[in-house]
Amino acid sequence: MARLDRASLFAYGLFGMPLAMVALPVYMYVPKLYAERFGMSLTLIGTALLLARLFDAFLDPVLGLWIDGARRADSYRRFVLLALPLLAAGFVALFHPPTVAAGFPMTWFMMALLVVYVGFSLATISHQSWGAALTQAPDQRSRLTATREGCGLIGVIIAAALPTLGPSWWLTAAFLVVLACSVLLLTRSAPLPARTLRSHSGWSELLVPFRSKLFRWLFAVFVVNGIAAAIPATLFLFFASDRLQLGQQAGLFLVLYFVAATASMPLWVALAKRLGEARAWMFSMLLAVAGFVWTYKLGAGDGTAFGVICVLAGLTLGADLALPPALLAAVIHQAGDSGKREGVYFGAWSWATKMNLALAAGISLPLLEWLGYVPGLQSDAGGQAIAIGYAVTPCVLKLIAAALLWRAPLRTI
Repeated sequence: MARLDRASLFAYGLFGMPLAMVALPVYMYVPKLYAERFGMSLTLIGTALLLARLFDAFLDPVLGLWIDGARRADSYRRFVLLALPLLAAGFVALFHPPTVAAGFPMTWFMMALLVVYVGFSLATISHQSWGAALTQAPDQRSRLTATREGCGLIGVIIAAALPTLGPSWWLTAAFLVVLACSVLLLTRSAPLPARTLRSHSGWSELLVPFRSKLFRWLFAVFVVNGIAAAIPATLFLFFASDRLQLGQQAGLFLVLYFVAATASMPLWVALAKRLGEARAWMFSMLLAVAGFVWTYKLGAGDGTAFGVICVLAGLTLGADLALPPALLAAVIHQAGDSGKREGVYFGAWSWATKMNLALAAGISLPLLEWLGYVPGLQSDAGGQAIAIGYAVTPCVLKLIAAALLWRAPLRTI
């Protein structure tokens, strides 16, 4: 397979930027937006997010099967274009609800979420499958995923910074412009992978990834590690506002976190080339726990210490983003499914991602409310609850994920 040059990598990877500009605001800003604007309870918001994400998660494998069944050489490109209007319309509806939505906020919230999620899933699975089919060379897998995820991190930084710098429509305008430009570059300049035409064997294709022992191990590690990451992401704004009492600096903390992650990408690519992707990923998990567990001790006004922790955590995030998809591409290659079944593999992968976020929102938000945490109200019980949920629980899950990865037969692929 031909070696990918920098221009090809960028043309392919830039589309990760607008996708990230959707992902972060949905699970980080939406709960606070609808709680404050419409007075929706955390339990109601958490339930809505859980239901919408469950629907979306179980749709993902079906979308992957649909993508794999396409016979055209440019099928990945066509599916990205199909997702484009759903992403644009859903984003606007979700973050700019009209005044009339106050009469039925739950209905509006659910419908807008579903449109965004369907468009996001179709675009993400197509894009990731496209990348996995482009190359299976060990020295190029992590470069390709790092380029895509690096562009995604820039999108996250934009999404984190803009709401603190100006009105909410700035983020929407930036998203629509980046979306249009990246799709144009992707569809006109990114290389197309070779497709292996085959007969479609129906719904049984959805089970193909789980017949691979390597995939089952990788999937288990990804799920546990993903939940560990999703819980603090869901609770971040509440922790910054009510535990640290530094809500006005939340955007700065996010920027520090994601800038550090972006800067760390070349380091993790180099380390993966030297140690292997599995060993480098496990090392990052242990570093993440060592740096993040101290968050539990923080209290009101500890902005400098939290900023340092955000940088340390961000440095390990680069590994979480770049290395697992590269490992998945290797697993697909080992199973002999390259160019044929990337869609069902990434459909299952996307399902796991959505389930992680669904569980984080659907369980952690109602649990915090039950433990006595009330947004905007400082109390000893509430502060202890948010500290345990935000800092301790993710570290325990990270250690479990690292132990699974140590046992997994993934270090030789």
